[in-house]
This record gives sequence, structure tokens and C-alpha cells, in this order.
Amino acid sequence: MQIFDKTVRDVLNEKLIKLEDHFSSDVIFYYGDINPAYVKGFRDFIEQIKSDTKKNNRLTLLLNTFGGSAETVEKMVEIIRFHYEEIYFVVPDYALSAGTIFCMSGDKIFMDYSSSLGPIDPQVYTGNTYVPALGYLDKVNELIEKSKNDTLTNAEFLILQNQDLAMLRSYEQARDLTITLLKEWLVRYKFKNWSTHRTNPIKKDQIVTEEEKKERAEEIAKLLGDNKIWHSHGRFIGIITLQTLLKLEIEDYSNKADLRSLIRSYNDLICEYILRNGIKVFFHSRNFF
Repeated sequence: MQIFDKTVRDVLNEKLIKLEDHFSSDVIFYYGDINPAYVKGFRDFIEQIKSDTKKNNRLTLLLNTFGGSAETVEKMVEIIRFHYEEIYFVVPDYALSAGTIFCMSGDKIFMDYSSSLGPIDPQVYTGNTYVPALGYLDKVNELIEKSKNDTLTNAEFLILQNQDLAMLRSYEQARDLTITLLKEWLVRYKFKNWSTHRTNPIKKDQIVTEEEKKERAEEIAKLLGDNKIWHSHGRFIGIITLQTLLKLEIEDYSNKADLRSLIRSYNDLICEYILRNGIKVFFHSRNFF
């Protein structure tokens, strides 16, 4: 290992150990797309941490990603949940699309005022790239409505006629999978300690039922997947919007100077190293660099 790389590794390991002490957990860092090609490497990475002498039942995952495959997220969640009872997600910068879905599998999500999640428009692989599925479905539904109202132009009719029905169905399935995963994970993990109503003045202090948890989870999933709200698949959704519009509980460390400094000093250094070396995907733990 080059001297520069070794120096960066040593500094990052020192900062990561401080994060482990703060969260009383194993801590890992994930940078890059969420791609099925990385699943085996991610599995081996997690198994290597668990083979260590430390016996933590909590994992804190610092995540930087523009998204990827919802199916891959599901498999990665299965991997980490096999090894850990409790999962925290820390989003120093952004976790968009499938990254947002990933965060929704956590018991807690930590963000500050500059962090962002994103709409959960599922990404579908077309053979050479990922495309947002809901944009296609929204446009097709718009053309169908115009057809019902006899306002469809000849050009639009040709566009509609040339759609691949099997592909559109796969987009619908990707959308449905995303909603299903969020509903399942939010109820099972994020809402597991939500026992009484706290903000609803009518229901305040009343017991929260399982059905109410499911309804709340479905509402969040539909809001995150509503293109009419976000208008852009790449929209950055900040903590205030998540807390007010989605009413999603976020652990806000904006005013916790020590924790914010610890997270940023680690995250900014490792991201600079990744970008300088042109690395597409990067994992880091106390025993892997």
C-alpha cells in the first residue's frame, strides 16, 4: 500500500472507531450505486466484520448513493438483518431513490440540515442503464386519459401504440415492490417502538394499532413515490420536508456539534479519497479498506 493510502486509511480507521464508540455499534461506510453485482462483495464484507472478536448487535451504516436496484436493496437488507438486530442509517450527504428505500429498513435515520433523501421512483434496468419507472407509467397514464377524453393526437397515439406492454408491466411491478418493501420495513423496524399517538390531538396518548402503523407506512410510501409532488427523480428532499410533509421521525444532529463534526470529518475525507481515485463503489469498516 502506498504511503498516502496508508495514511488516509489510518486516519479514517481512527475516526471510524470514534463513531463506533459513539453509536455503540459496528460502523460501516457504503459509497456508490446499489447494484446486484455488489451483493456478494457486500455479503463477504459484512461477514468479515462479524468474524471479528467484537459482538455487536447494532450496525450503523453511513450511506452515500444516488440509488439503483430495489431488488438489490431487499437482498442487502436480508444480509444485514441476518447478522444484526438493530440498524442505524446515517446520511451525511444524500441517499436517493433505492438509497432512500434502504434507509427505510433502519430502526433510526440520522441526518442534518444539509442531508437529503429522495423520491423512491424505482430504477429499472433496460439493458445498458437504469431508468426511472414511474416517469414512463405517468406518461402512459396521461396518454390513456387523453384517449378517454378524445384529445389524443395522432403523434401521441403512435407513441402509445409502440409501448412494450411487458416492459410497462415490469415498471408496475417495480413500483409495487417498492411500496411493499417500505410498508413492511417501516412497520417492522422504524415504527416498532411507536406505541402511543404523540402529535394527533384527537388520538394523543392513545395506543397505536398495527393497522394504523400499516396505514402510516403506506402513506409515506405513496408520498415518496408521487411524481406530482417531487417533479424530478433526482429531487433532494431535506430533513424539514421529511419531518413536516411526510411526518417521518428523523434523528437530527444539525445542532449536535460534536457528532456533526465527527461524521463530517470522516465522511468528507473518505469521499475526497474516493473521488480523487475515481472509485465507483467503496466499502469501509474497521478491518476493511
